[in-house]
Amino acid sequence: MSGTGPLGGGGDAGEETDIERARIAQQLIAGVRGLPPQDVPDALCRACAGLLPAGLGLSVSVLGDDADTGVVLCASNDVSAHLAEIQFTLGEGPCREATGLRAPVFATDLTRPPDADRWPLFSVQAARAGARAVFSAPLMAAGSPLGTLDLYRETSGSLGSDHVRTMLLVADAVTLAVLALDRGAADFEGVVAWLSGAESDREEVHQATGMIMMQLGVSAEEALLRLRARAFTQGRTATQLAKAIIARTTDLHDD
Repeated sequence: MSGTGPLGGGGDAGEETDIERARIAQQLIAGVRGLPPQDVPDALCRACAGLLPAGLGLSVSVLGDDADTGVVLCASNDVSAHLAEIQFTLGEGPCREATGLRAPVFATDLTRPPDADRWPLFSVQAARAGARAVFSAPLMAAGSPLGTLDLYRETSGSLGSDHVRTMLLVADAVTLAVLALDRGAADFEGVVAWLSGAESDREEVHQATGMIMMQLGVSAEEALLRLRARAFTQGRTATQLAKAIIARTTDLHDD
């Protein structure tokens, strides 16, 4: 039986969706083809933003070796980057839920229940940063989440059905683009180097977690929890604190 969701349908409708998905994927890949690594993040965000309604901030994140770690590949502005980063720091938020459910997650008003109660820490931080509504779609490959496409808006309210459909198609296309880039096809020389470079943030969190394990004699799970807790209380991201720990300008002995 054919699906009935935003991307479902059979016959002509299904064919039109496939054509639209392919068009979007081609547009995203064309937007970054041939660019030096340092230019790819902004280009990817511009390409995505050009496909989505105006007034939405966006970010693309990929998961680390487990669901508790990740790295922000690109963000359209500082608020988008902050919202994506703090979800890994706090251990909660729409992108965490979207990857866990393997389904889109929409929160139309972070200042009111039920959305404010879903992620109490994230909701407060997001609203303080200027986000009232957030929308997250998982990047799915072979049934497993690679990461998320996250959108935020300064005003509350839901996305229209056409915009939801476009968001999900863009998420599909971003997945295809990342997979294509990761395969290192000849057309994407240099982009692969950037993608590999983006992994450094994730490695820093892992390295700092290992150092905390050695310093405090705790498990990896507890070390990561302490890293997040300290980052939150200091108003920093997990990556920022990890870099300080690696540089030995701070430690967690006084927790």
